[in-house]
Amino acid sequence: MSQAQLMDGTGLARRIVDETAKRAADLTERTGVAPCLATVLVGEDPASVTYVRMKQNRSRKAGIESRHVALPAGTTTDELIGTLTELSADPTVHGILLQHPMGHHIDERAAFEAIAPEKDVDGVTLASFSAMSFGLPGFASCTPGGIMRLLDEYDVDPAGKRAVVVGRSAILGKPVGMLLLGRDATVTYCHSRTADLSAAVREADIVVAAVGRPRLIRGEDIKPGAVVVDAGYNPGNIGDVDFDSARERASLITPVPGGVGPMTIATLLAQTVEAATRQAGA
Repeated sequence: MSQAQLMDGTGLARRIVDETAKRAADLTERTGVAPCLATVLVGEDPASVTYVRMKQNRSRKAGIESRHVALPAGTTTDELIGTLTELSADPTVHGILLQHPMGHHIDERAAFEAIAPEKDVDGVTLASFSAMSFGLPGFASCTPGGIMRLLDEYDVDPAGKRAVVVGRSAILGKPVGMLLLGRDATVTYCHSRTADLSAAVREADIVVAAVGRPRLIRGEDIKPGAVVVDAGYNPGNIGDVDFDSARERASLITPVPGGVGPMTIATLLAQTVEAATRQAGA
């Protein structure tokens, strides 16, 4: 069997950002509304600071205004909720991104729930998860939304396929499983308590690795011809899938980096412009 085709998230993300920039310019021309994304960061975690700066740069390229709110590491849950409530009520802000991690002293779920659903362009609230689960209008969690767009780009129809999601986080594993289920895949969730993970993976037509453990998924466990989406990112640009061995058996595979990562940010920007369009009634 020949090597798997790479799923190029970088190229697709670039196209999405270009389309998003055109939509943003059109919205501003028609209504005078300039889409605005507010980013909120608690503390100065170096990785988070870098990630937020990258999102701000990409926002500008997409014609989206960026407002950054930097809060000290000692910020309390109530103080953070106050900031998010103010941004939710601000008509000039159309999307809100609360960067995590936020520190163990903060009630993360309470903070997320302070974001108005119509501005939850990162798809982190209970309202957004419900919308994803029930197929209702709303905003998808950005990485799962990006994964679905990537599957569509490569004509992967989940209907009738067995999909195995390795990981059950609230903003990646759980929602991507619900989105796949909504597209008529038969979905199995695997996690740290799963007995015989290899056996489950071997049954999968679509594997989504989202657990944060380097090279956990081995090529020998990939069903020949399966589609492999590696949403893991570990130090050293290593994914959750052993790329070299998996590529020998899969039909399609995402590289790390250059696969899922760029799609996450592109989805965030596209959803910000969509939020601005809805809020402008345009």
